[in-house]
Amino acid sequence: MEKITPITGTFLDEISHDIPHQNWGPVEWDQDFQAMKAIGIDTVILIRSGHKRQITYPSKVLIERQGCHRPVVDLVDLFLTLSEKHQMQFYFGTYDSGYYWHRGEFQKEIDLNKAAIEEVWEKYGSRPAFKGWYLTQEVSRRTKGIIDVYATMGRFCKDISGGELSVLISPWMDGMKTPIAASGEIYRQDGITPEEHEKEWDEVMAGIAGAVDIVAFQDGHVDFHELPTYLEINKKLADRHGLRCWTNSETFDRDMPIRFLPIKWEKLWLKLKAAAAVGVEKGITFEFSHFMSPNSAYQQAGHLYNRYREYLAVMEQD
Repeated sequence: MEKITPITGTFLDEISHDIPHQNWGPVEWDQDFQAMKAIGIDTVILIRSGHKRQITYPSKVLIERQGCHRPVVDLVDLFLTLSEKHQMQFYFGTYDSGYYWHRGEFQKEIDLNKAAIEEVWEKYGSRPAFKGWYLTQEVSRRTKGIIDVYATMGRFCKDISGGELSVLISPWMDGMKTPIAASGEIYRQDGITPEEHEKEWDEVMAGIAGAVDIVAFQDGHVDFHELPTYLEINKKLADRHGLRCWTNSETFDRDMPIRFLPIKWEKLWLKLKAAAAVGVEKGITFEFSHFMSPNSAYQQAGHLYNRYREYLAVMEQD
């Protein structure tokens, strides 16, 4: 059977704006970490520590400066505790104002994040599971200011943690399945070409090398027959600029008018097989708990989990 890049990491999506909350507490989260561990997941990544006024931990900085709501549960502490219990590495996702950087006010976004990062490192930096940083500002193109945002925030994260922890980004490829705001359309005709993607990300990676360690492109915005070409480009560029190349293999389906439901197993297999073919180092996903977990509110997610486990069992026998 053909080799795939296994999924060994997942985002944790506790501050979401496009998928329903599952209202889990510590018991349910512990059960889900057990399910992750059972299929070989060793890395969890908080996709964002906050978005607009919603936050995952009682941040004095964000409550005072942004008027954020104090959370009932300190989810950063909970996820670190569960990561330690289940021997996983935890990556902390930065704050997304949902405002400043979208308006081109990049310095305000950076300054706010620097203050929050300092606070987080003082509060949680000694925890043994705290192993990396995730820059939550996602882009697909060489948009104005993004090189400075990534480079400045990445260097700050690395410096404050003594240069010991990795910095991860997860951009997307601006293909035919890129969501169109306020539209029910699934596909568009003006997606980026592989040549444009390569040119722009060659420049971005050159500008962030040394500040960012890992790039994990989201794999769902281009069609399945196009994906091998884009993955090959991503791996080549990462190697050229000294970055580690992961893949963020989306476990939800972009081919349906309902946004978003668990992906069909064969589609996920196609994507993971393409990643293995170009030598991608590690597979992570957005996102296990909703779209691949036996504990998910979506029954189909549990079936996807079963199909994936069956495939792993066959691979172990070969």
